[in-house]
Amino acid sequence: MAVPARTCGASRPGPARTALPWPRRGPRPGVRSPASGSPRLLLLFLPPLLLLPLLAAPGASAYSFPQQHTMQHWARRLEQEIDGVMRIFGGVQQLQEIYKDNRNLFEVQENEPQKLVEKVAGDIESLLDRKVQALKRLADAAENFQKAHRWQDNIKEEDIVYYDAKADAELDDPESEDVERGSKASTLRLDFIEDANFKNKVNYSYTAVQIPTDIYKGSTIILNELNWTEALENVFTENRRQDPTLLWQVFGSATGVTRYYPATPWRAPKKIDLYDVRRRPWYIQGASSPKDMVIIVDVSGSVSGLTLKLMKTSVCEMLDTLSDDDYVNVASFNEKAQPVSCFTHLVQANVRNKKVFKEAVQGMVAKGTTGYKAGFEYAFDQLQNSNITRANCNKMIMMFTDGGEDRVQDVFEKYNWPNRTVRVFTFSVGQHNYDVTPLQWMACANKGYYFEIPSIGAIRINTQEYLDVLGRPMVLAGKEAKQVQWTNVYEDALGLGLVVTGTLPVFNLTQDGPGEKKNQLILGVMGIDVALNDIKRLTPNYTLGANGYVFAIDLNGYVLLHPNLKPQTTNFREPVTLDFLDAELEDENKEEIRRSMIDGHKGHKQIRTLVKSLDERYIDEAMRNYTWVPIRSTNYSLGLVLPPYSTFYLQANLSDQILQVKYFEFLLPSSFESEGHVFIAPREYCKDLNASDNNTEFLKNFIELMEKVTPDSKQCNNFLLHNLILDTGITQQLVERVWRDQDLNTYSLLAVFAATDGGITRVFPNKAAEDWTENPEPFNASFYRRSLDNRGYVFKPPPQDALLRPLELENDTVGILVSTAVELSLGGRTLRPAVVGVKLDLEAWAEKFKVLASNRTHQDQPQKCGPNSHCEMDCEVNNEDLLCVLIDDGGFLVLSNQNHQWDQVGRFFSEVDANLMLALYNNSFYTRKESYDYQAACAPQPPGNLGAAPRGIFVPTIADFLNLAWWTSAAAWSLFQQLLYGLIYHSWFQADPAEAEGNPEARESSCVMKQTQYYFGAVNASYNAIIDCGNCSRLFHAQRLTNTNLLFVVAEKPLCSQCEAGRLLQKETHCPADGPEQCELVQRPRYRRGPHICFDYNATEDTSDCGRGASFPPSLGVLVSLQLLLLLGLPPRPQPQVHAHASHRP
Repeated sequence: MAVPARTCGASRPGPARTALPWPRRGPRPGVRSPASGSPRLLLLFLPPLLLLPLLAAPGASAYSFPQQHTMQHWARRLEQEIDGVMRIFGGVQQLQEIYKDNRNLFEVQENEPQKLVEKVAGDIESLLDRKVQALKRLADAAENFQKAHRWQDNIKEEDIVYYDAKADAELDDPESEDVERGSKASTLRLDFIEDANFKNKVNYSYTAVQIPTDIYKGSTIILNELNWTEALENVFTENRRQDPTLLWQVFGSATGVTRYYPATPWRAPKKIDLYDVRRRPWYIQGASSPKDMVIIVDVSGSVSGLTLKLMKTSVCEMLDTLSDDDYVNVASFNEKAQPVSCFTHLVQANVRNKKVFKEAVQGMVAKGTTGYKAGFEYAFDQLQNSNITRANCNKMIMMFTDGGEDRVQDVFEKYNWPNRTVRVFTFSVGQHNYDVTPLQWMACANKGYYFEIPSIGAIRINTQEYLDVLGRPMVLAGKEAKQVQWTNVYEDALGLGLVVTGTLPVFNLTQDGPGEKKNQLILGVMGIDVALNDIKRLTPNYTLGANGYVFAIDLNGYVLLHPNLKPQTTNFREPVTLDFLDAELEDENKEEIRRSMIDGHKGHKQIRTLVKSLDERYIDEAMRNYTWVPIRSTNYSLGLVLPPYSTFYLQANLSDQILQVKYFEFLLPSSFESEGHVFIAPREYCKDLNASDNNTEFLKNFIELMEKVTPDSKQCNNFLLHNLILDTGITQQLVERVWRDQDLNTYSLLAVFAATDGGITRVFPNKAAEDWTENPEPFNASFYRRSLDNRGYVFKPPPQDALLRPLELENDTVGILVSTAVELSLGGRTLRPAVVGVKLDLEAWAEKFKVLASNRTHQDQPQKCGPNSHCEMDCEVNNEDLLCVLIDDGGFLVLSNQNHQWDQVGRFFSEVDANLMLALYNNSFYTRKESYDYQAACAPQPPGNLGAAPRGIFVPTIADFLNLAWWTSAAAWSLFQQLLYGLIYHSWFQADPAEAEGNPEARESSCVMKQTQYYFGAVNASYNAIIDCGNCSRLFHAQRLTNTNLLFVVAEKPLCSQCEAGRLLQKETHCPADGPEQCELVQRPRYRRGPHICFDYNATEDTSDCGRGASFPPSLGVLVSLQLLLLLGLPPRPQPQVHAHASHRP
C-alpha cells in the first residue's frame, strides 16, 4: 500500500495515497553529536511485520514513513545503548562480586512467614491482654464504688474538688457561661510536665474531668457523679504502676461526664466544644449491642417551618449515634412511606452511607396528611427483610412526628406482638398542642421510650438516651455481658493520634431495697487507649524488605495496621474506616484472603497481584505471599505480605572493630568529595538519636552520637547499625572499583548511585547530591521499590513541576533516573539487597535519542537523500514531520525528538499528544486501572458573594412578620415551650460542627479522589497502525524496548486539529459523590461479621419506665438572648464544594 499524504481538508481518492515529496532537512544548528565510544551491541528482538513501502513520482526526492524493520533496528540500537551504559556505570555485576568478596561480613537469614506472623500476633495479644486486665480492674472498682456511694440530694458545688479540664480555657474566654454566672465548684489548679508518650502535658497525680458544654455542672446528678468517680483516681494510678505503658484510661459516664487519667488540659476548640463522650465511637460500641434501626419521619402538612428543621437536625444527630456495626435506613411518610435516599433496604451505618442520608434528609418537604400506619408498615417490612446483610441484634424503629391521634395498634399486633422483638421509640418534635398520649403508648407498648424535642437544645440529649434502654439487657445479663471489645481505628481527641480502644461496660449494681428488682441501668463505659504506633513497634521493620509489610483487619474488613493507612485529615467525631480492599488494589484473591481473615482462620496464599507505586503514578504486576492468623482474644486478624525475593535478608556481622571504624569514616562528610555523597535512612538506630527531616542534620546527629557509643551499645538497634555500616563500606568499594575512574560526561550522565536495604544511598559525584530529590529512606523511595518488583532497567522521569523550560537548561540540568535491582544468589538463596542506577542528562540524551533513531551510517554525518532517491524519514532529519518518543509503563513522557517537548518530560502523554495516547490505549499497549483514595484531603471552595450569612441562618420574610399566624405559632408557642423545656445549650448552630470544634477540617476536609493509573497491556510486539481520522489520519509504530519499562513510539505529526479525540485522564480527580456510586455499592456489600455476642433481650427487663417529657430547669437569661435565634430556625446544612485538589500520601 502507499503511504497516505496528509493534507488537511484534501479529498481522499482511495485507501492509498501518494506521499508528498518532503525536502530533506539536516540537523538543527547547535545540535550536539552523540558521545563517541558508545557500545553498539547487536540484538534481535521482534519478527518483521507488514512493511509500508513508498510510491513516489519519478525524479523526485521524497521521504516515506519508516518501514517496520527500520524502526525495529532503531529500537535495537536504543536497547543496546541503554544496556551498554548500565553495564559500564550501573555496576550490577561489580556489586555482586563485592558482596561475594565480603561474604564473611554478613549472614543470610530467612523470613519464615508462618513463624513470623504467629509471633507478632502473640506479641500483640500480650500487649492488649495487659490493657484488658487493667480494664477489668477499673470496671469492677467503678461498680463497687457506685454501689457503696450514698446519694446526696443536698450536695453543693463547693463540696466537690476536682480538676476541670476545660477550666483554663473557660477562664480565658470572657463569654464562657461559667465565667458569666461564676462557677462555685472548687477547681484544682495543676502543674503539668511534657510527656512524649502522650504527646501532651500531663499530671500523673490527678485525674481530669470533662463535662459537655450543654450539661449544667452544678446539677445534683453531675455532682453526685463527680463525688463517687473521684475514687477511681487511685485505681488509675495503680494500673499505671503495674503497667507503665498504659496510655489514656477513661471512664465515660452515661450522664455525660468524662473522667480520664492522667490529667491534662482539654483541647479547647476555637469555636463551640461539641464533645460528648456518649457520642464517641468507643462509647457507643461498649454501651450496647449492634443495632438494626429504621428511622421514619413524619412529613405531613402540619410539619413545617421550625418543626421540620428540628426533625432534619434530629435525624442527623441520631445517625451520629450509630457505628459501623449498625445498620440503618431512613424513610419519610405522610399518606405513603418512601425512603429519603436511594437506599431501599437497611445499609451499614458507615461514614459514607450516613453522609448520603444526611444530604437526602435536607430535601424532605412537608405535605399531605399524617399516616402512621404507612410509616410503621414500611419500617417493619424493612426489619423483616432477611435477604440482606444486617446486624441481626437489636431491632428498633425511631419515629419523629409533631403528634397525632392514631395508635396503629393493628400494625403492632400484626408485626410485633406478642414477642415485641422490635423496640419503638417515639419523638414528639416542635411546639404544638397535640395530645402526646398516643406517642407515649406506642413506645410503652413496644419496649421503647418516648422523648420530646421542643427546641434545638433538646436534640442531642434526647437522640442519644435511647442507648440507656438498649443497655438494659446487657446489665441484666451480668458477667456474661462483661466482655472487652476493641474498636475501629479513630483519632484520639487529646492528640495521641490514631488509636484503638478496649471497652468494657460498667453496670449499676444498686438495688432500691431488699427483694427489689435488679437495677438495669448502665453506668457508663470504661476505656483504655492503645496507640497504633505501639502496635507497629511489635512488627518487624526492616527485615521484610522494602515491599514486605504486616497488616491487620477487624471484623468489618477495616485495616488496623497497613502501610497505606495514612489519612490526610482526621475528624475525631468519626472512626477511620479504610477497607483492606481499598488499602490495596482489589482482586478476587484478596477478597478470599479478607473473608478468611474475618472468619478467624489462618492461611497462606501466593498470588500475582497489581501493586500501586508509592508515588501513585504506576502500577506493577508482582508476586506476593500472603500469610495470616487470628489475634486471639480480639476481633482482629494479622497478615504478613512478603515478595518472593524477600524470603531472605542480610544480617551484618561486623565483629572487627577496626573494620567498623574504617567503614564508619566513609560516612563522614570529609570523604564525600572523593567517595560520593551519602544519605542515610532516618531510622531509629539508637534511643538518644535526635530525629530531623533534614538529612544533613540527621547525619550530623548520627555521627555525634556514634562518637559517644559503639554499634554494639545496648541503647542501639545493633541490627540496623551493623547493616548501615556494612553497606557504607560495600558502596564505597563500588566507587573505588567502578565509578571513580569513569568519565560520566562522556556518556552524558549527571550521576550514578546505589541504594541499599541497610539504609545507605550513595550518590556520585558529590556535587550531584545538590539536585538529588529522592527519599533518603530507600524503603520509601518509589524508584527503589519499583526496581525490586521489575526486572531490567526502570526509567523514572522527573515530576513535571521540577522541570525547567528548554531555554533555561543551559545552567540547570534535568535528570532521568534509570535503576535496576542487584540480585544475589548465595548458596541457592536469592535476594535483592540493593538497587543501582544512573541519572541521565535529559538534554544530551534527547539529542542522542534522535541519532540512535536515525538512518545515519556515519557517526557525524546525517543521511543524505539526493534527487531521484527514495528515503525513509527518521527521528533526526525529519523531526519537524516525524514524532519520536519514549514513554514509560505509566504513560509518562521520558524522551522526545521534539525540542519544544523537553519541558513536558514527566507529563502524562495524553497531555502532550491526546490523539496518539488514545490510539496506544485502544490498541492495548496500555491498560487502565481505576481506584479510589478514601483518605484524601480537599480544600473547601470559598463561599460565593451571595449575601448569605456565614452559617446561612433562615431569615423570615416581610410576609412572615405581617402574618399573625406566624407570630402566634412561632413566637408565642416558642416562648411558652422554652419556659417549660428550656435547656442551656451552646451548639444550636449545626451548619458546620467541624468548624465549631476548631477542627482543621474547617480548612481542609476529607474527601474521595478517583485515581487512574496506566500500565503495559498484553501487547508485547512490534505494531503498526493508523489513527483513522479521514484526511487527517496518522500512521504510527509502537514497540516495547526489551529489558526496560519503555515504549518506543514513532508517529506522523498531526497536521489537522479537526480530529481531536477524547483525552485520557491520569490526574487524580475529586469525586463529588464521594467515590463510586454508593447506591450501587450497597447492592453488593462486602463480606463482614458483627460482634460474636448480642444482648437484645432479657425476660426480667422492666419496661415500665418508657417515656417522659423534657423538663429541664431553664436559664432565663440564656432564653431571652436565644429566643430570636430559635425563631429564625435551622437551615439545611450546606455541603461544601471542594476543589479537585488532594494531599498525596508520601
